[in-house]
Amino acid sequence: MLRILALLQEGGADAAAGSDLGAGLAVIGAGLAVIGAGLGIGRIGGSMTEAMARQPEAAAQIQNGAVILAALIEGAALFGLVIAGFIK
Repeated sequence: MLRILALLQEGGADAAAGSDLGAGLAVIGAGLAVIGAGLGIGRIGGSMTEAMARQPEAAAQIQNGAVILAALIEGAALFGLVIAGFIK
């Protein structure tokens, strides 16, 4: 990992290859952010469904908590996409 970062910072004689590497890392980072967010929100949804099935009287509280958690995960994923976009 540190080797890749050192190559990105050098630029040197082969600047085009460094920018290609940076673009590739940006795409990988963006993909990981989206995949992680999808998995996290999916787990929240599954756990919410199970919790509502076990305690139907607490469905409103469970749903509110799940929506807030999903919004926080979406925000973190958006932040990851923005940071990945800054990699050159």
